[in-house]
Amino acid sequence: MRAADLMVECLAAQGADRIFCVPGESYLALLDALRDDARIDTVVCRHEGGAGLMAVADAKLTGRPGVAAVSRGPGATNASIAIHLAQQDATPLVALIGQVARDERGRGAFQEVDYAAMFGTIAKAVWEVADADHLPEVLARAWQTAQAGTPGPVVISLPEDMLGDETSVPVVPPLPLPSARPAADEVARAAALLARAERPLLIAGGALAHGTSRAALARAAAAHQIPVALTFKRQEIFDNASPLFAGHLGFKIPRAHVEALARADLVLAVGTRLGDTPTQGYTFPRAPVPDQPLIHVYPDPGVVGRLHRAEIALACDPTAFLEALAASPATPSEARSAWAAETGAKGAATKGYAPRSNPDGVDFGAVVAELARNAPPDTVITTDAGNFSSWVHRVWPWDGGSLAIGAAGGAMGLGIPGAVAACLRLPDRRVIAFSGDGGAMMTGNELATARAAGARPIIVIANNGSYGTIRQHQERAYPHRTAATDLANPDFAAWGAAFGALGLTISRDDEAPAAVARALAHDGPVVIDARTSLEAISANATLTALRTG
Repeated sequence: MRAADLMVECLAAQGADRIFCVPGESYLALLDALRDDARIDTVVCRHEGGAGLMAVADAKLTGRPGVAAVSRGPGATNASIAIHLAQQDATPLVALIGQVARDERGRGAFQEVDYAAMFGTIAKAVWEVADADHLPEVLARAWQTAQAGTPGPVVISLPEDMLGDETSVPVVPPLPLPSARPAADEVARAAALLARAERPLLIAGGALAHGTSRAALARAAAAHQIPVALTFKRQEIFDNASPLFAGHLGFKIPRAHVEALARADLVLAVGTRLGDTPTQGYTFPRAPVPDQPLIHVYPDPGVVGRLHRAEIALACDPTAFLEALAASPATPSEARSAWAAETGAKGAATKGYAPRSNPDGVDFGAVVAELARNAPPDTVITTDAGNFSSWVHRVWPWDGGSLAIGAAGGAMGLGIPGAVAACLRLPDRRVIAFSGDGGAMMTGNELATARAAGARPIIVIANNGSYGTIRQHQERAYPHRTAATDLANPDFAAWGAAFGALGLTISRDDEAPAAVARALAHDGPVVIDARTSLEAISANATLTALRTG
């Protein structure tokens, strides 16, 4: 059997059913093998960065490794943004990258790159398959490695001549994923510590995004009356309308809210690595020694207690821990109930938003609110990186029905490719992408991929003519000294129409209802150009306030 054909058999055996690619001569044999195989959908993308970001989004939806295939050299470097994002977001990804022929390695051949050197610090593993007989083993290990412990990216380098070799080795079936359930005595210790606490807080992270995790989180929180704060870009894992919702630990959280949460006398960090964003720069919980007892639960022993001293450190399945905690005896005190009510009220306040009139453009919050009122409750939301996302986090209800795909690692460009991937994975659900004008121009060419694949996302672009996040930092540090943040944009409605989408423009707040109604009624891709206020730089700040301190 040709190695490329064996590789397709191995991919199918590991559960791969879709590959996002940009073709290259370095892996033509694999493309040829995929051509006639109905088990794996090959999605042709317009840029390797877009292909990689689609694979990341697909993995976020399924919990299984997303797969991207790109060519050597420039293809690999273009895809690196997605590989880095997968590492930052703990998302399983397998990147298949073409390589020069084996007899050319190390000789500075055309587009040659040492992938181990290039990706060694951001990928969990980088393997080059020099012998076709090793393909089944390497692919099985790649799937296991991408998902075990802290999920992340694995890079597989494929010399182009190797893919044409003949081989007769068998396929290796999926390798078991290491998983540990919490020991009964560990759960009992955690429950005892919780029983003594009057002001506990549960910080819930991305490892709770799939399967039965959300239900287990809701049961544990309700049984013990524990307020729940969510980590950055993880709004969907707990009902934001719950009286136990304590807010979202992302960027630009009001200091008073963080200080209120920091009154907790016990923190349960479940399914989170407790990085700099949810801990507000390692101040809550404080690193390396928190101000309150910490119970840290995460599936990777290399993460638990790494940055914060934990009273109880459990390297186990966080969902199993929550299920066991929910089943443990619970007798919340009056003080606990009062704390839960107080914290829940503060969490609810973070969701409140009153639209405001701005002289220089549309209130983006009003556009988001109009979509939230009219879109189906199970809408899939993809959110690009940028200040505009503060309205999405705050205004969208996140009441248990919607799914969220966002870039916790802050990479611009996920919104539109992510929406294409979501449409393909969940074709019966409405998909809405929120993007800024900066991110839209980075990967908006993937609207061509949407059109070719029959995907029908609604793309909503917050067009304020600026790299808004950088402008906000700039105005705070150097008031009135704008540098390199102004943008000259196309007519995004006409731009969308050029890709075959319905193009709509919102120039005034009162135009939002009609535009949203047309978008939701249209059976095809839609681009909404929301010409938003720059003065209202985010849901929480204005340029005037930033300049005056």
